[in-house]
Amino acid sequence: MTLNSADTAFRDRLITELPEDIFRPIEPRYLEEPRGRYAGQDALLALPRTTQEVATLIRHAAAARVGVVPYGGGTGLVGGQIYSEGPAPLILSLERMNKVRAVFPGENVLIAEAGVILADVQAAADAVDRLFPLSLAAEGSARIGGNLATNAGGTGVLRYGNARDLCLGLEAVLPDGQIWHGLTRLRKNNTGYDLRHLLIGAEGTLGIITAAALKLFAKPAKMGTALLSVQSPKAALELLSLARDQLGEMISAFELMHRRGFEFLTEQLPDVRQPFAAPPEWTVLIDVGLSGDLDPAESLETLFASALEAGLVEDGLVAQNQQQSDEFWHIREMLPEANRRIGSVSSHDISVPLGAIPEFIGRGGEILAGIGEFRINCFGHVGDGNLHYNVFPVPGKTRADHENQRPAIKRAIHDLVDELGGSISAEHGIGRLKVDDLERYGDPAKLLAIRAIKAALDPLGIMNPGAVVRAVD
Repeated sequence: MTLNSADTAFRDRLITELPEDIFRPIEPRYLEEPRGRYAGQDALLALPRTTQEVATLIRHAAAARVGVVPYGGGTGLVGGQIYSEGPAPLILSLERMNKVRAVFPGENVLIAEAGVILADVQAAADAVDRLFPLSLAAEGSARIGGNLATNAGGTGVLRYGNARDLCLGLEAVLPDGQIWHGLTRLRKNNTGYDLRHLLIGAEGTLGIITAAALKLFAKPAKMGTALLSVQSPKAALELLSLARDQLGEMISAFELMHRRGFEFLTEQLPDVRQPFAAPPEWTVLIDVGLSGDLDPAESLETLFASALEAGLVEDGLVAQNQQQSDEFWHIREMLPEANRRIGSVSSHDISVPLGAIPEFIGRGGEILAGIGEFRINCFGHVGDGNLHYNVFPVPGKTRADHENQRPAIKRAIHDLVDELGGSISAEHGIGRLKVDDLERYGDPAKLLAIRAIKAALDPLGIMNPGAVVRAVD
C-alpha cells in the first residue's frame, strides 16, 4: 500500500484538533540508533500528552495514509525505531506520557504510561517496598512502552520471565484510531483472544501501547551475588543444574561471560574494576534472592564448595556487601558499552536450547575461523539460553574492513542457530534489521498468520511500516 508524506498540509490538519506545541522540529536523536546501522529521514515529530491525543494522531494518519513510527527511548538494536526510506513519516514519541498513574501494593500491580523510563518504574515499585524485576543495561533511558513492544528480556528472565510475563493489561491505540481500554488488573481473564499478547512483541506494527498494568513482586529478604570461574560453557550448565538443586527458584540471574569481554573492558574502559588478576576463560555471575533467615553469602559459599568438589569451578568470589555486588554487576553491565566502542562486525542476539549452548559456541568459533580472523565476545543470559554472540575485528582493523564479510558471518551463525533448534532473535526483536532473517528461518504457517494479522488490523500498512513484516506496495 503506497503511503503519503507527513507534509505541511497534514500537519495543518492536525493542529485544528491538537495543541500546536505537540509538534517539535526534528532532532538528530530521533533519526539515530545505537549501532549506527540505520539513519532516519526528515519526519514530522509529535509528542502527545494523552491517550486521546495519540488516538487523534493515528486517526488522521490513517485517513491520510501516513506512516507512523513509534519512538520510545531510542535504545532498540534492530532498527525498529528508524524509518530510512519512503515518504516522510509521523514519528510518535510517548516521552511526555510519563506518569505512574496508580500503584496497588496489596495487589502487586503498578499502572504506568508508556513513556515512563524503566528505572522510574523500578523506583516507583521500590517506594512501596515492591520489586519490578525487568532489568537491562539501557534501563536508565529505555521506556516501558518500548520494553513491552519488543518483549524485552534482560537479566531477570530466569526467575521472573520476559516483559510479556510482567504485564496484566494494556491500554493501546489501534491502527484506525480506536482506543482499546484493556488496562485490567485481573490475573484471570479468559474472554477470547488476548490482544495484550498480540501487541506485546509486535514492535508498534499493530498499534501504539499507551499504558500498562505491570506485575510487582515481593522483594527478596536478602540478595547475594557471586562470580565463579568455570573452564567451559558445559561446566557452566552443570553449575546451573547444581545451583538449581541447592537454591531452586531463588536464582534471579545466571550470566555467562567469556574472557574476551574482560579484555575489552581493559582495552576500552580501564576504570571498570575487575576482581580477577587474570580473567578466567569463562565466568559465571550468579544472583540469588533468598527469603526468611537464609543467608545468601553462606548459600553461595556452599554452592561454590560443592561445585569445587565436583570440578565445575576453579575460583570464585562471593560478594560480602552491596558495594561488591554492584561492582560485580557493573562488569556485566559495561560489556555492551565496551563492545560499542570497539565496533562489531556482526552482532547476534540468539537463543538455543540450554543443552545446545556448548555445541553452538564450539562450532560457531570453527565456522568463523573459516571466514576470516576475528575476535568473538560471547556473553549473555545462559540461564534462559540467550547469548549475545558478537564478532569483532582484530586489533589494527575496524568493522569497516570486514563489511563485505558481514552477510556471510550473519548467515553462518543464524544457519547454525536454526540447525540447533534456536531463535535468531532472543530478546531484541525483529525491527527492520531481521525482516529477511524472519522470512528465511520462520515457520511458514507462522509467517502466514503474521501477515494475515497485520493485514486485518492494519490494512493500510501505516503502523511502523517495514518493521517485522515487509512493507508491500
